[in-house]
Amino acid sequence: MAQSELKRSIEAILMVVEEPVSESLLAQITEYPVESVHDCILEMAAEYQADNRGFELRQISGGWRFYSHPDLAPVVERFVLDGQSAKLTQAALETLAVIAYRQPVSRARVSAIRGVNVEAVMKTLVSRGLVEEAGIEHETQAILYQTTPLFLEKIGLNSIQELPAIAPLLPNTDGLDEILSNLAE
Repeated sequence: MAQSELKRSIEAILMVVEEPVSESLLAQITEYPVESVHDCILEMAAEYQADNRGFELRQISGGWRFYSHPDLAPVVERFVLDGQSAKLTQAALETLAVIAYRQPVSRARVSAIRGVNVEAVMKTLVSRGLVEEAGIEHETQAILYQTTPLFLEKIGLNSIQELPAIAPLLPNTDGLDEILSNLAE
């Protein structure tokens, strides 16, 4: 693997990590000596800084990771906050409906009901403050989720008991979609 390939490999790995990655792990994955990985990373960090990129390569907590440039914090903050007000996807609305009617409920149970993996959707709902952890299921030790007061506020209810009966809404779910579509507004 040439030096340019090593750089490309390190960049690709660092693009997908959630936590800083050690030079030794990068060396193991790329099959390069730790010293070569170290030199390459320092060169990359200097290059990004010299080019005044919108991101930096920083060594934090014994590993390396990309971070947005501190000068761009206001732009990144606007992006993150504006993203919070974006409309919910159909998958998020369906997941939220399952949680609202079955709460407290585990992520696995929601996935089983919907027939798809809901991990990413659950993270979105939690980050938007519509869903929160509600304890642990004793048999499986799974985290249970429930809706939040913000959820009730967004749909205009005082309590979860005020949710409309679901039976009259099936199999035509237009009524439920209308209620839940108010969440994104």
